[in-house]
Amino acid sequence: MKHRGRHRRRRRGRALRASLAGTALALTAAATLISTSQAAGGETPGALSSITSAGELRELGLRETLTDGTELHSLADEMGGGVGVDEVLRSANHAMRAEGDCFASEKQNLPAEPEAARAYCWEPADAVDDTWVPRSVTTSRDNQVIVAGWTHSADDDRAGTDDEGLTRVAFVDARDPASLRYRWVLLVVPKADGQGFDGLRSRLGGMAWYEDKLIVTARGPESGGRQDDSLYVFDLARFLRADMTDSEVIGKVGDGWSAHHYRYVLPAVAAYSPAAGGGCDARDNDGVPCFGSLSLDRTATRPSVVATESFRPGREEPARVWRYALDTTADRTGLLATTGRESDVAATEAYRTEATGVRGVLSHGGRWYVGQAGEGRDGHDTLWRQDEDGAKAATCAENKADEKSGLRSYACWGRHTASLSYSPETDEVWTLTDPIPERVLYAVKLSDVDGTLD
Repeated sequence: MKHRGRHRRRRRGRALRASLAGTALALTAAATLISTSQAAGGETPGALSSITSAGELRELGLRETLTDGTELHSLADEMGGGVGVDEVLRSANHAMRAEGDCFASEKQNLPAEPEAARAYCWEPADAVDDTWVPRSVTTSRDNQVIVAGWTHSADDDRAGTDDEGLTRVAFVDARDPASLRYRWVLLVVPKADGQGFDGLRSRLGGMAWYEDKLIVTARGPESGGRQDDSLYVFDLARFLRADMTDSEVIGKVGDGWSAHHYRYVLPAVAAYSPAAGGGCDARDNDGVPCFGSLSLDRTATRPSVVATESFRPGREEPARVWRYALDTTADRTGLLATTGRESDVAATEAYRTEATGVRGVLSHGGRWYVGQAGEGRDGHDTLWRQDEDGAKAATCAENKADEKSGLRSYACWGRHTASLSYSPETDEVWTLTDPIPERVLYAVKLSDVDGTLD
């Protein structure tokens, strides 16, 4: 029997879908001009400042914990064996809407400068589901698959439901740019005793896909101002099939397996936690940072992931950005590279940016791209390109007439964007937006980003 909370969510979803068209028309009529007063990026954050102190770098260190390989194999055997990405994509049962089919309210979240190369919107039921929030994005190297991470965010009247805090990932088949389809997969963590798995309950702020590994940021519950903060790694050759898709349970049910109505689960093969211990602190930029966004950099000396820190809502703190090298040895490809102590991971490069409200970070060719949240509900974000010499961003076309008066607006990026991801095969920077009813997944050419910098 399904929970009453599930029926309430369905009724709410129908009501929201019914009002979506009206909202779209209203927002179309109230087209918003981008002004200097809306630009969180109105003042340049300046150059990146290198962090070289051994003590500060130590705060960025991680400790690796690997899932027992024997237990993983045993779990896979019990569930009928692992499957790969191809099977998941073949079973895609949701369709994305092309930009022409997006509502006006959704398209208003697209960037003003430079324009998006392409954009898509989610199936209506997902576009208006206020219990799930899109947080992160990454792509396969060839850009044939797009992955978006969503986190369940229960409000007060639904607190305590079985969904609360769960994480799911949309694997999007992007081989046909005119017809994108996706399948939901539940992220899980194998139990220590090898007896099944639990749902990963966390906030997916960032994602990176390297070879056969998917790396995600994960944040646990807060206690005394500090949080359990981690990276989790998933093997994309180890999807497991649940045979009881009509059950709310997560784990074994009698002789079968359930994944809270989802067909596939992806179990973690490794986790990384702060080496300093005690969790992270989201109140300021001192001490162990809480992970915000995450992305892959293939252009570094060694393939690496770059990260930025996240703060408690309402805290306007300048952020740190840093990187970890990835392992490329045959049996550890896609895991983080460890130091002399086998389980320790050190940051190989770190900087401070004066940008506040950082939502996404990307590093490519020695340049860092930092997405900064806009001011207010209608403010567009700013995408800065930073290095140790300074910072640049596009000037919004609507406000170039104000340059003679000294007024400038750099708030040209999309509204309410999340993490960033770069696809080298197509030269596209991907991101997504999270508010209802304005959720859109879009790509901008990196060459266009660089070409519009002031």
